[in-house]
Amino acid sequence: MSDAKRPEAAAGGPVVLMRDVWKSYEMAGQPLHAVRGISFAVGRGEHVAIIGPSGSGKSTLLNLIGCLDRPTSGLYLLNGRDVAGLGDDELATLRNREIGFVFQSFHLMSRATARENVALPLVYAGTGSGEREGRSEEALRMVGLADRMDHLPEQLSGGEKQRVAIARALVNRPSLVLADEPTGNLDTATGEGILRLFETLHAQGNTLVTVTHDAGIAGRAQRVLTVRDGKIEGP
Repeated sequence: MSDAKRPEAAAGGPVVLMRDVWKSYEMAGQPLHAVRGISFAVGRGEHVAIIGPSGSGKSTLLNLIGCLDRPTSGLYLLNGRDVAGLGDDELATLRNREIGFVFQSFHLMSRATARENVALPLVYAGTGSGEREGRSEEALRMVGLADRMDHLPEQLSGGEKQRVAIARALVNRPSLVLADEPTGNLDTATGEGILRLFETLHAQGNTLVTVTHDAGIAGRAQRVLTVRDGKIEGP
């Protein structure tokens, strides 16, 4: 979907707003510009895919969107909050409250049950044990794992592990779900199930950004941004 057809953000502004964002590093005394003057917005309830080849800058852009790194220059507002001036602790709190992460590798704790893995963001947020349990169970039901809550990761299939990771991303009711190659470690059939789950989550009103090198996966999103040489191509 082109920018011209993109839905307008709901009242309160877009979830992601970048204006002329640069990320530069120094290498051998010379500046290396990984992201070059990128500007875009992601409206509430939108599903955007970011696609690009290796070395295009999309991984750097993912780190910036996810508040894992700060821009060298430019403006980044996450749910209306300027990221640039935040300290490390403030940035960590913002990530926990506003962003749910889904990675290619599931990053589950091997000795914790599905329920306990999903509850981790709530533990870090200081949520009480009763509410943690209720919200973790709700998130696991949402991804179709009502009957697997007390299983350890080694007792789950690859697709079930990724569903646990998605439930964990949703449990804090974040403003943004940010997925990095979410089907990269899954076979085709299992990956298709995860993509259908993302479509369901989008239909339920969640804001999603998927970073991928796969045009087929990107094509499932509402809008596609192509990154090349640190810039977004096209309008």
